[in-house]
Amino acid sequence: MARDLAPGSGTRRGRLRVYLGSAPGVGKTYRMLDEARRRQERGADVVVGYIECHGRRHTEGMLTGLEVLPRVRRSYRAADFEEMDVDALLARRPSVVLVDELAHTNIPGGRHAKRWQDVEELLAAGIDVITTVNVQHLESLNDVVRKITGIPQRETVPDEVVRRADQIELVDMAPEALRRRMAHGNIYRAEKVDAALSNYFRVGNLTALRELALLWVAGRVDEGLRDYRATHNIDRVWETRERVVVALTGGPEGETLIRRAARISDRTAGGDLLAVHVTRSDGLAGASSGALAQQRQLVETLGGSYHVVVGDDIPTALLAFARAHDATQLVLGTSRRGRLNRFLTGPGIGETTVDASEDIDVHMVTHEFTGRGRLPSLGRRHSRRRTVAGFAAGLAVPSLLTLLLSRFHETVNLTTDALIFQLGVVAVALLGGATSALLASLVASVLLNYFFIPPVHTLTIGETNNLVALIVFAAVALTVSTVVDHASRLTTRAARATAEAETLSTLAGSVLRTPHIGGSAAGSALPVLLEKSRTTFGMDAVALLERTGGEVLAASESEGRPEPGRAAEATEVPVGPDAVLVLTGRRLPAADQRVLTAFAAHVAAALERDRLAVVAAEVEPIKAADRMRTALLAAVSHDLRTPLAAALASVGSLRSPDVEFSPEDQAELLATADESLVRLTRLVDNLLDMSRLQAGALTLHLAETHLDEILPRALDTLPDPYAPVRPLDLDTAPAVLADPPLLERVLANVITNALRHNAPGAPVLVTASHHLDRVEVRVVDRGPGIAPEDRDRVFLPFQRLGDTDNTTGVGLGLALSRGLAEAMGGSLEVEDTPGGGTTMLLTLPAAHPGGPAHE
Repeated sequence: MARDLAPGSGTRRGRLRVYLGSAPGVGKTYRMLDEARRRQERGADVVVGYIECHGRRHTEGMLTGLEVLPRVRRSYRAADFEEMDVDALLARRPSVVLVDELAHTNIPGGRHAKRWQDVEELLAAGIDVITTVNVQHLESLNDVVRKITGIPQRETVPDEVVRRADQIELVDMAPEALRRRMAHGNIYRAEKVDAALSNYFRVGNLTALRELALLWVAGRVDEGLRDYRATHNIDRVWETRERVVVALTGGPEGETLIRRAARISDRTAGGDLLAVHVTRSDGLAGASSGALAQQRQLVETLGGSYHVVVGDDIPTALLAFARAHDATQLVLGTSRRGRLNRFLTGPGIGETTVDASEDIDVHMVTHEFTGRGRLPSLGRRHSRRRTVAGFAAGLAVPSLLTLLLSRFHETVNLTTDALIFQLGVVAVALLGGATSALLASLVASVLLNYFFIPPVHTLTIGETNNLVALIVFAAVALTVSTVVDHASRLTTRAARATAEAETLSTLAGSVLRTPHIGGSAAGSALPVLLEKSRTTFGMDAVALLERTGGEVLAASESEGRPEPGRAAEATEVPVGPDAVLVLTGRRLPAADQRVLTAFAAHVAAALERDRLAVVAAEVEPIKAADRMRTALLAAVSHDLRTPLAAALASVGSLRSPDVEFSPEDQAELLATADESLVRLTRLVDNLLDMSRLQAGALTLHLAETHLDEILPRALDTLPDPYAPVRPLDLDTAPAVLADPPLLERVLANVITNALRHNAPGAPVLVTASHHLDRVEVRVVDRGPGIAPEDRDRVFLPFQRLGDTDNTTGVGLGLALSRGLAEAMGGSLEVEDTPGGGTTMLLTLPAAHPGGPAHE
């Protein structure tokens, strides 16, 4: 395929190859250099325009033998920076240039603000470019990556720049393998490894980034495949991926079809489910908007997507949509028409679609509504009064026209008479529809024949041309009346469709503009929906009632509380299995019931949202109370009794007159009693603090607190002997916003736990780092570590994970520490220590976000 020429020149545009990394450190730069060496061996003129090895010796070794162009130096804010020398590259004009970090922002002073703009200039000059970029730097994924990692990416590159690349190669690595590379020091320096592994390089973050990269590249591959098929005029379906399209009419069989199609899609991994509704080009589809809204919600719940296409020929529109999305299977419902209906109207949509499907498999799904449709009505349906008036006009109008034209029989010819009768038939069609017009055309034909076609006053027609004229008149009158009736029907439906669309649009806007606050009624969308339905349909009152007890769940702002079945003029619409929407004031026509169904669907969604919010608000206190009750029972039954029994035994022995203790024995018994009472006091204090936390009665005095001042006081409370505790970087960490005594207890409990499980002779490290507006404190031990399935259990009260030695603690310290940390606006989590062991991560808010590290 021919390459595009650079604008304004006869030079071909350079080719762009992008190595897209799922995360930093997966080996993009190494792969780029490896490709450059291969090209150089094949005789290509390769130059390194800009490369960042980050001190990685294996990557630096790949530079051997490659020409590295010197960088240009620029000064900015009293500091010197190195940037890629674009002018030197354009003057050198190699065949291939290596440019690392495509999303990089250039130092002010160059010709472009972004490095990808430098690359665009090189490509325009006919120079091939090989570059690298990570998936988190793609503009469209910036917000998603920030939500996953919590770290905003300030340097981004437009997706279109990468999409236009001639070749995109994904550089990927399993999260566990990447973390091992990190732990071995192959990516960052040793002092940055712990913070990186516990922040950006978490397994969950890496897995999510990997999925984003795979999906983005898969979309790019899918685009390339569609472009190739379009370029080569390939209309056949390529079954590279199972895609199932289900056609929806808005009928009652829709949910059955959707579930059947979902089961077909689920049979293969990676299958797609697409639901499509074909609407008429005039926008006058007769489908129920409420039913379509419910079916769309079901499709999205099952992981599919919903589409609407326009087309008057439904089979053609369905197959065109399926082929455009490279669908392999199409699911249709069997016809709701009866046998007589099918005989009169011919082949249905399903049969026509099957005949034209070619390489797309069509599934005709049976359902309970098959064959239950009615005969098509002739013309529109009117009220009883208007129908009677139409038939009366069908008899009266031709008769009156006959009396009128008889007076002018000498001056008006047969053609004029026929045209006037035809005008009368059209008038009847406007009044009563096609059925009344049919009657009028028959009566007009008889009267025209009897009074105006020679020989008059007889039904005999003397001339052949008069017979032909009469037949043509009847046919034209019937055709014109049918067209007029159809046009009138379309006009009415168009006006109603416009009104329904405006109503539903306003309804959706009202729901979206209503914020939901907790589980309160003030933050619910229900009152807004009910008041909107009352004003839309002109009702006196609208209420949402329980289906069984009749209790009012919500009501419109108007006075009055309607109850189902009490008023003859009430209209009821089911809202889920447990509620009913009741409108009082007037009887709604059938046409309004369709829009009301859409209102009911929105009310059901709002009601479910309110219920979930209430349940979520109620569950947490119950869970907390249950945990606290269990903890208190465990403490009273076991852990309080143990130190108390030891103290009583020691004191009782000393008071016994039967035994004479030596001074050494007396000192040992007193020490045992003292130690047991200290443990008992500490346990009671912990229990009281846990009770205050659960009751929300813990008083906090948050203040600016420096970690290097709190740690020594926490260490003073620890019993001896203990292995050494080594603090790192605490004096440079920012001050935190915390309650000093509570923070001292948290640190003491966490360090005690680390010392208890640490490897013999190994120090416990206490480090601190600053990330955005948070300060992270890590307590690192080299013990046996904690299995992933047990990490939540260590924070439950009285959990020692199999440690039955009651002299080492009662298992309440970590539970209390997490509670105190969360009360101060922070958190306490468990992480792996690279090389073995456990790291407790204490996160606290910084006292001055963005301020100096330490005064």
